[in-house]
Amino acid sequence: MNFSKILYWIGTVLLTAIMCYSIYNYLFNNAAISGYFEHLGYPSYLVYPLATAKVLGLVAIWGDFSKTLKEWAYFGFFLNTTMAFAAHYITDNGGYLFAALAFIGTALSYYFGKQIKP
Repeated sequence: MNFSKILYWIGTVLLTAIMCYSIYNYLFNNAAISGYFEHLGYPSYLVYPLATAKVLGLVAIWGDFSKTLKEWAYFGFFLNTTMAFAAHYITDNGGYLFAALAFIGTALSYYFGKQIKP
């Protein structure tokens, strides 16, 4: 296995692990997450649609059904992780580490996925 494949899998697994943790909290710890969204300045009704979008994005990336669908999934994760990082950083609550790691995982997975799958 070459270096590009290793970095692709590290990024993809990191992104998947953080998003699965996020999805789990969105669905099974909804009251706390809704309050956290409101604290960050987002409406609490976004919790379930974001959880659904994250599940669909992971299915698109892992399923590799369509190149266009996969590109949109990565774009959605880039937006999500960027906005999450900004919201956590601006409110200065220290919760931006996972958002930064998810952004790095997304970037690694996207970039090295392009390198190994021309």
